Amino acid sequence: MNAPGFDTAATDDGIGARAQIRAGYSGPTAGMARGYVQANLVILPAEFASEFHRFCQANPKPCPVLGISERGSPALPTLAGNIDLRVDLPRYRVWVEGKLVDEPTQIESLWRDDFVAFALGCSFSFEEALIEAGLELRHQTEGCNVPMYRTSVPAASAGRFSGPLVVSMRPFNAADAIRAIQITSRFPAVHGAPVHLGDPSQIGIADISKPDYGDAVSIRDDEMPVFWACGVTPQAAIAAAGVPLVITHAPGCMLVTDVRNSALSTF
Repeated sequence: MNAPGFDTAATDDGIGARAQIRAGYSGPTAGMARGYVQANLVILPAEFASEFHRFCQANPKPCPVLGISERGSPALPTLAGNIDLRVDLPRYRVWVEGKLVDEPTQIESLWRDDFVAFALGCSFSFEEALIEAGLELRHQTEGCNVPMYRTSVPAASAGRFSGPLVVSMRPFNAADAIRAIQITSRFPAVHGAPVHLGDPSQIGIADISKPDYGDAVSIRDDEMPVFWACGVTPQAAIAAAGVPLVITHAPGCMLVTDVRNSALSTF
């Protein structure tokens, strides 16, 4: 099942997906442009870019860097020739002094000449390989956003940036969980293998039915939750850092690129 509200025929590649987003689609991007890399986004003033880059380098599982823009440029030519970071995400988040103040569908009026953008790997990219292996992705089956949780596991700190690891969750039975681990291990640039499976309380998740971001999904009696490091982790660090202005993707609303998922596979 596809994410609700978009035309599959019109979003079969990155160009088509971005065109539909520019035309007004504002929902989650899971299932859009199958075969193409999707990315989390963090945009912040250049004076904080080096420090944030160190945070990403210290946390390669949740924050794998796919691309960094030139100062003041809304383009990422290594990911697609016509990307405009001001309008190419379905929904953004605006953070002022660490507080979430808005979730607009475009950021043209907020763009600054000193902005530097970071595109970070997203688990939506490895989902294609899971689907090709015949594994069900419950959030796509149920037509909702993937559930995401703040954990009690601390991310490595870098300067002012610190906070908890955030994870995304997909339920599988034991055999499918093993297969999912094998498959996602091939994609370290988009979070790689899971960081935990089974009892959510062991990583500080008190209620699996109440995700901090995204939507709850059903978990059957013969299934266990499987958790991957998530690109929303920087948003928790941004909230703690108190940077004057930061713009990120809204959870589940990613940048769709022209890079093939297969290009990120290590084998």
